[in-house]
Amino acid sequence: MFAMARTLFILNDAPYGTERSYKGLRLAGALSKRAKVSRATRDVTRRSFRYRYARLDKDVAMVLRADFARREVVRPGGEAWRPSPMAGTERYILDRIGEEVARETSIVRYAAGARFSAHTHGGGEEFLVLAGSFHDDAGDYPEGTYVRNPIGTAHASWAGPDGAVLFVKLHQFTAADTQRVVIDTRAARWHQGVMPGLTVLPLHEHGPEHVALVRWAPSTRFRRHHHWGGEEILVLDGVFEDEHGTYPKGSWLRSPHLSEHNPFTGPDGALIYVKTGHLGAA
Repeated sequence: MFAMARTLFILNDAPYGTERSYKGLRLAGALSKRAKVSRATRDVTRRSFRYRYARLDKDVAMVLRADFARREVVRPGGEAWRPSPMAGTERYILDRIGEEVARETSIVRYAAGARFSAHTHGGGEEFLVLAGSFHDDAGDYPEGTYVRNPIGTAHASWAGPDGAVLFVKLHQFTAADTQRVVIDTRAARWHQGVMPGLTVLPLHEHGPEHVALVRWAPSTRFRRHHHWGGEEILVLDGVFEDEHGTYPKGSWLRSPHLSEHNPFTGPDGALIYVKTGHLGAA
């Protein structure tokens, strides 16, 4: 009698990959043809925490889309703009756990010249400037700038003369992720993705977490794949699609650990922000 050996491939690369992922997948595919792997070996035990939708007050939801074992989609117009405690700012909340200081993913809209008083990032801050310009004591961030401010950093910030719209993620850093990042995505170098029709701009990686922008050419199809550690997408331009639906510019998707899909684009192509590996494997 003998036991069949199993090989685990861990492809630690930007979402939708580079050449090293492509080679790794080809090798894994070749090996998989030589061994029959039962479905049971891919099963995992998941623990999920379900929260009731609660409200801090009439403007701010304390808990929203907080079960990370669920697939969530918010299309344009799927949420209302909510006033922020700071004058001249509004939030379009995508997910949230907590009171006014909370783990939150949102789109924040600043009126022209709106200011945010000095504050410390207790859980870190990640943002992508979608429109206008944003500024703080450390620099200027025009449209297309990606910024990460680690735990413990502080600043006072303000919008430019045309205002600003930001995609923002708060209180989602690990303590060991201490690198400050500022990338002008309009000037940065893009790389060929794992297959024709995809180009990738890696933005950050720490442990299993990877962040990138991915440009999809029109009529591109990606193979069916699992999301190890989950996947989060914001459609920045064009139309993104999969077998579950169609997601125009401004759509936000969050897919749990080991979910799967077969994404593609139509005649418009798409540009997406994508983060993987950050939703845990529990």
